Amino acid sequence: MLSPHWYKSLFFLILLGLCTVVARPQRSLRVVSWNVENLFDTQHDEGTDDFEFLPQSQRHWNAGRLRRKLTEMARVIAAISEDGGQPDIIGLCEVENDSVLTALTRRSPLSTLRYDYVMTHSADQRGIDVALLYQPDRFHLLTSQSIVVPSLQHGFRPTRDILYVKGLVPAEEGRDTLHVFVVHLPSRTGGVSGDKNRLLAAKTLSHAVDSICERAHQATEETAALQPHILVMGDFNTDHRDPLFKDISLRLTDDLQQPGTYCFRAFWQWLDHILVSSSIETRGPARAFSLPWLLEEDNFGTLMPRRTYRGTTYNGGISDHLPVVLDVILQ
Repeated sequence: MLSPHWYKSLFFLILLGLCTVVARPQRSLRVVSWNVENLFDTQHDEGTDDFEFLPQSQRHWNAGRLRRKLTEMARVIAAISEDGGQPDIIGLCEVENDSVLTALTRRSPLSTLRYDYVMTHSADQRGIDVALLYQPDRFHLLTSQSIVVPSLQHGFRPTRDILYVKGLVPAEEGRDTLHVFVVHLPSRTGGVSGDKNRLLAAKTLSHAVDSICERAHQATEETAALQPHILVMGDFNTDHRDPLFKDISLRLTDDLQQPGTYCFRAFWQWLDHILVSSSIETRGPARAFSLPWLLEEDNFGTLMPRRTYRGTTYNGGISDHLPVVLDVILQ
């Protein structure tokens, strides 16, 4: 039986879709980053290893389970909206294709909020990609691009593309340009090879960020007066102590007073990050968004995110990662 809070959250989501008032300063932008753990459809995509997420697989992934996952994702967005305001842009990791994003934005309870989306279509062997949901009236899309990480050329397995999106958002004076990157860096399970591939992806990201800064400086002689607004979010598969963050000319916003966004064998870690340029002011640190119904006890008695599967056993949760929420203001 569904809890009263479940109905309350979805009612709030529907109510938000009917309202035009934003429950925060108009020039403030609410950002969410979330690895939604294997958001697959139920059909095989040619050329991808998605067989474990089909109805006939050992996991028995089917339309009912997909529909429940999408509804629960909408419930989380509703809860975030209740807690300080509706997200303007949402970066998602582990999304298979346009089919699941169309279902999420057009056929789930989230449809009341009328998000649009852009996503990558990369050569990842499992067929998972990254995406950005955005509110068109708060983020006016100008352009988007998939940035390929040259993994194959360096002898590594192909990984997810980096999504680059440029749009106009509220600023202190009217609107200003925001450059957004959504990343899902390679996993550490590949040992030395995985570490090198992750470093390559990080260098690809760093080069893209530096290119935006260089173009902005070339566009004016008063370089100090022109600082581009850049935001990077996603699953980095590593915590804040990794040296790769030193090579990216942006600052981490993690709230390290919290335990983290991901828990493995009773050990919490910050794997999901939001980084911003110096021209972006943050209204407090980025925080992992957690509610009791997003958590469960692991085999060690530690609370952890309630994931969709435990092994191949259906668990009914949403993700093994918690979403990260940050409110920003463009200076």
